[in-house]
Formats: sequence, C-alpha cells, structure tokens
Amino acid sequence: MTSKTKLQKTVKKQRAALKELLSESMAELAAACAGEMNNRQVLEDILAKEMASADYCKYLWVLDKTGRQLTDNAMRAGFKHGQVGRDRAARPYLQRALKGEDYYLSEAYISRNRKRPSLTAVKIIYDKNGHVNGYLGADFDLRELPNTAEDYKNEKNWQQIKGDPAIRSSLFSQQRTESAMDAQIDNVFSVIRELILEHGVFHAKLHFSSSRATLWLVDNPFDYQILNIDELSDPDICLAFRRQTYFDKAIVDAKNISLVLQQFKDLRFADETIYLRAASLNVVNGMVGLNFSCDGSHYMHYEEFLEKNTTFWFGG
Repeated sequence: MTSKTKLQKTVKKQRAALKELLSESMAELAAACAGEMNNRQVLEDILAKEMASADYCKYLWVLDKTGRQLTDNAMRAGFKHGQVGRDRAARPYLQRALKGEDYYLSEAYISRNRKRPSLTAVKIIYDKNGHVNGYLGADFDLRELPNTAEDYKNEKNWQQIKGDPAIRSSLFSQQRTESAMDAQIDNVFSVIRELILEHGVFHAKLHFSSSRATLWLVDNPFDYQILNIDELSDPDICLAFRRQTYFDKAIVDAKNISLVLQQFKDLRFADETIYLRAASLNVVNGMVGLNFSCDGSHYMHYEEFLEKNTTFWFGG
C-alpha cells in the first residue's frame, strides 16, 4: 500500500463518518420542507429554526427540482439575501443529486467567497407521490466540522518524485562543481553526527551545492537553525547547542548515523553528472530524503537506504 493510498483511505473514512453524522438531520429537515415547496416564507422559517440549533452548518438552502434556489441562505445570524433565483444546477456538488442520488456529501472544494475548504450535503426532497420535487442543501466550513479522523500516520514506503522537466532535459550538459562543503565534507559530517547524537538535532538536511545545513532540534521543533559552511566545519559550533542525550524517540540506531552519512558522501561523489544535491535524515521517523542533480527526489526508510549501494543508483 502506498502512502498516497493510505492517506486517501483516511480521508474516505472521515468523509463517511461526517456523512453518517449529518444524515438524520438532513432527512428530517427535507421531510419538513416537502409539503411547503410553494411557500418561500414557510421554507425560510423552517430553515431558520433548524439553524438555531445547528452546531456545524454554515448555510441551509432549498432548490426547486431544476436546481434553482427557492430560499435565501439561512445562517445562524439570519439570512444571506439575494440568493433566491440563483441557478445551482451547474455546481459540481449538485450533479449527483440531479442524477437521482438521494443523499450525499460532496467532495471538498474551495468556497467562492471566503476561499476556504468547504463541503456541501445535498438531500432530495420528494413530493407525496415520491417524485423529486427539489433539493435541500447544507454548506459546511471544514474548520467548523467536528474532527472525526484518526491521526494519520505516514507510511514509510519508498517514494520517488520527478522534479523540474527543464532541469532534467539539460542534465547531461551540466557537471558537478566542487562546493565548499564538498571540500570539507568529512569534518562537516563529524559535526552533524555530534549534533544529532549529543545536542538534540533530530532532523538534519544537508545542502551540498549551497554548503549549508538546516537543523531541527528536539527542544525547539517548531523552529529551525541554518548553519553555513564556516559554522558546519568548526567543531566549536557544538558549544552553541545545549548538551543532551540522543533523543529517546529516535528509531535510527546511533551506529547507523555514520553509515547514512557515508552513503550521502558516496552519492555526492559517485558521478560528475548525476549527483546528490541535498539529503536529509530524520532519526525520529527514520526517513531519508534525497534530491539529485536531475531534480528527482526520493524518500525512504533509512534501513532500505542502507541496503542500496551506488550501483543501484547509477548502474554498473
């Protein structure tokens, strides 16, 4: 199962929970409106009464069977006027209702006015003979809906992502130029390893071509530090970071950090045309990130990364 599939299943599960949560109230409200489809004032009174107790809804509205609006939009604070006669037949969230689906919750979309992720629930209103006589609509702002989702846990599968086509097309006309970090790479890696093992760095990204590193620390994870090559090549820089033991949530075995860094070095120098531009290691989720000169990126678990040698990446 890919990470994308896992994420899509999480979204689908939350949508199903929200749909179930809203279904009963939508059915009851549609039934209340069914006998009053020719009386705008009564319809709006029904919607206003429902909005008074609606916990999550942003707007309620009623359409005729052609998709044209019969009421203004009911809000918690009254009505949004000027909506009567609005034709919603072409709106994506109404298409399935127009094809006969009794009740559904739309895919999320960006609202026209507030430019925020929103959902619309649509329930068919039937006349006394069971024929479609209109539609009840309810709009929801994702910010205001209850959180029904379980925490999403990213899969640790290898992902390969293609980069800029313009860079790929000119790949063989370029050649690696030695950077300041290349010239001092062993010293830099010694400092990075020390910062991870003894000074609380849990995520380190090395930018070889621009000779800098971006570091995240366990005691300040919402900020990051940027170190230039002068700082990275000077062991004294470790004195600027509080001493702390290797993070207890780390899943990367301490002895493997040197192996990961060594493989970064191998990928940097193995080929003068296709070479590593940037690489990262997160010792908490165990993921390695790689960005090559072709602008292709790879993300994989560090154990899988260590199983692959330069022959895998560049061929024989």
